[in-house]
Amino acid sequence: MDPLYVRVMDRLYLACVWLAGTAIFFMSLIIPWGVFTRYVLGSGSQWPEPIAILLMLVFTFIGAAAGYRANAHIAVTMFTDRMPAPLQAATAALADLLVAVASLFVIAYGTRLSLETMGQSIAELPWMPVGVTYAALPLGSLATLLFVVERRLYGPQHERPLVRHDTAAEGAR
Repeated sequence: MDPLYVRVMDRLYLACVWLAGTAIFFMSLIIPWGVFTRYVLGSGSQWPEPIAILLMLVFTFIGAAAGYRANAHIAVTMFTDRMPAPLQAATAALADLLVAVASLFVIAYGTRLSLETMGQSIAELPWMPVGVTYAALPLGSLATLLFVVERRLYGPQHERPLVRHDTAAEGAR
């Protein structure tokens, strides 16, 4: 049985995947609507652009956290693959440390940005505080930081059936 922390991270991972997927799905509907109203109807809707930007932030920062756990991010390993095993491990630890530092930075300053802009509203959507659009920055970075901690404590999780859908599909056959 997996440790409790890994099971909780499984749930967080699924939440990140679903949030990012839902965001990209709605973006793919909203952007064509904006183009249709502007160029076919002749009077563009004001709301598609700010909503699409909000969804892009969710997709980017929440999706990046899921991508980190799934080891699906861009990594150039031509040099590190040729290193001795102890140096590869040290390089991986350094990379995780740098991701943790970047995550802490975005958590701190993203939270500050989000809170400081909560009193402002988006012109096209006066009911939505600007800070809501920035909330994906610290939330996605927090998820990434939790996945870094998981990787350092329990090792990479990208080979788990939950993360590798091709493995889960093969098992179902």
